Amino acid sequence: MKKLSKVAAIQLNTKTGDSTVNIASCERLALLAVKEGARWIALPEFFTTGMSRNPKIAEAIQNIDGEAASFLRNFSARHHVVLGGSFLCRLSDGSVRNRYLCYANGTFVGQHDKDMPTMWEHYFYEGGDPSDTGILGTYDNTRIGAVVCWEFMRTMTAHRLRNQVDVIMGGSCWWSIPAYFGGLCQWLWEAANNRNSIAAIQDTARLVGAPIIHAAHCGEIECPQPGLPMTYRGYFEGNAAIVDANGHVLAQRNAKQGEGIVCAEITLGTKTPTEEIPNRYWLRKRGGPLPIFTWHQQRWLGRRWYKHNVRLK
Repeated sequence: MKKLSKVAAIQLNTKTGDSTVNIASCERLALLAVKEGARWIALPEFFTTGMSRNPKIAEAIQNIDGEAASFLRNFSARHHVVLGGSFLCRLSDGSVRNRYLCYANGTFVGQHDKDMPTMWEHYFYEGGDPSDTGILGTYDNTRIGAVVCWEFMRTMTAHRLRNQVDVIMGGSCWWSIPAYFGGLCQWLWEAANNRNSIAAIQDTARLVGAPIIHAAHCGEIECPQPGLPMTYRGYFEGNAAIVDANGHVLAQRNAKQGEGIVCAEITLGTKTPTEEIPNRYWLRKRGGPLPIFTWHQQRWLGRRWYKHNVRLK
């Protein structure tokens, strides 16, 4: 049965690798959402740490019963909301996943491990089990799915969730094209990159047939460029958004608007999609040749660093 509900997504100005500060910021922003009447609240991907090529992130990896999970559980119980977000989570075998957890009124709904790391994310975790569909569970007769960042860019995500969920809790930590190119190339590549960061969410909503609550990060990033003698300088793309099952943006916050929340009322329930899922791997073209190069180069470098510096034997 379809029903109307007030929902919110957080846009976080992250302090890299500082879980205590970031969780406190998430709590402050989530309280604003509660005051606005939101009963569903999405936190961004990596809400405890942010993401860049910064070794401090490895030092902030959480256990499954650590501060991040406790915050999600306790806040959802105290304020009677559905709350979800992802963080770097160490498993009992010593490996690390980018794990999305969801709680409703303090009760565990489900979890989803992001299918594969994006670019320099390979330095800090490994991909999830292929059998993980992203279907979290059910709350109040509403089937909940989770999609994390560049999972929105892959057609396999729409195949997993199509007609299977009534709402998607999502989050991204999507960074910009680095600023050292300049000129027309920089303008074109970054324009395409920013467009993808919101259009991929709209596409997924239409193809799955469910509304999306999408949280994000904002703020500047500076870190060593993996494998190259230069410094990455850029920013997070923002675009926290509430999107309905037709792919229409009901509320959106861009990077220049900074930290805050977006709220809207959505209809929880499946809409039968009429658009066919494209017969290709990527849902949208990546923003120029640079993301294609770094996708492979940083995966190769990151897997080796993760194996020797992050994964416990």
